[in-house]
Amino acid sequence: MSTTTATVPTRSLVIGGLTATAVAAVATATVAAAGDFAGIDVAVGGKPIPASGFATLTAIFSVVGLAFALILARTTRRPRTAFVRTTIVLTALSLIPDLLADASAATKMLLMLTHLVAATIVIPIIARRLSA
Repeated sequence: MSTTTATVPTRSLVIGGLTATAVAAVATATVAAAGDFAGIDVAVGGKPIPASGFATLTAIFSVVGLAFALILARTTRRPRTAFVRTTIVLTALSLIPDLLADASAATKMLLMLTHLVAATIVIPIIARRLSA
């Protein structure tokens, strides 16, 4: 019986996390494409970043976050609190390379915006599925 009760929250967490991943990937690609359309150079170090690159990296790091949530769900007493605190700190830290990037100020802002958009989508959806 405990196997069944453990499976349902895990399934919900995985499905919710993968759904959030897909939505965030589309959202960051859309933000990047909109920035490009608005005339913001979406290039770092002179190398353009395609909108699909934003989607891909968002998907990869969101799945890493989901794996982290699954580990926390099994190893900590308050996985939601641990997940939210850790992911907020990691999101803040993820902005540092954007600030240091060889890019215009507008590009740096666009890069940071995509990080915040992804975090705003993924963190709450996964956190809601973790026990408090």
